[in-house]
Amino acid sequence: MGRFHRHPDGSEHAHEHPSHGVGDHSGYDSGPLRVEILEQILGENDSVAQANADIFNRSGVCVINLMSSPGAGKTMLLERTLRELDGTTRIGIIEGDIETSLDADRLTGLGAQVSLVNTGNGFGGECHLDATMVRSSLRALDLGALDIVIIENVGNLVCPAEFLVGEHARAMVYAVTEGEEKPLKYPVMFRAVDVVVVNKIDLLEHLDFDLGLFLANLDLVNHGVRTILVSARTGEGIDEWCSWLLSRTGVS
Repeated sequence: MGRFHRHPDGSEHAHEHPSHGVGDHSGYDSGPLRVEILEQILGENDSVAQANADIFNRSGVCVINLMSSPGAGKTMLLERTLRELDGTTRIGIIEGDIETSLDADRLTGLGAQVSLVNTGNGFGGECHLDATMVRSSLRALDLGALDIVIIENVGNLVCPAEFLVGEHARAMVYAVTEGEEKPLKYPVMFRAVDVVVVNKIDLLEHLDFDLGLFLANLDLVNHGVRTILVSARTGEGIDEWCSWLLSRTGVS
């Protein structure tokens, strides 16, 4: 039996995906019970996610779920975003981390409302934000005074993609230091997003990284997905990323 998988339209089931390389899945046969449990967990989560979406829609705010592996550069991208859109767009940030307020502190004072969610109390540290966690974070935000809320999810290349939280769109940050093969090894995340922000392109000249191969691998798992090349460090490509954000809200 294949991995229990959620599609972008919200449907989910367990099935086999075509292999893009050699692999042995014979040891992963969890059976119908696992599927039943996961369906229950995701079903309960999705009820809260829909309630969150209703709140966001009534408030007229667009919500983007921003995901990545740890260290890909989500927080630095958000710092650049807040500076770029300062005074033109009202932004809220939901900051998800297992422990500490380090990333939330970096974003505080840049013109955004910031709400921190630490997940460390769950099973030694939940590796994602779920819909209930996002609901709890809303107490610290004045949604009626915002145009966009960006959820900086916990750094993890798998679990955040499995949980809807009420978002209108999903984006991921991928760093060129992670290697060309990651879409093939972790297809759930790459398949679940509307845009892939390829970060740290200022390092390309120093790496044995084949950008064309990465983009080809990405296309295999999410054909035609929007890609934006950026360097959050230098600012290259940030205007295109911000334009994509604004296109989701209708703000110009």
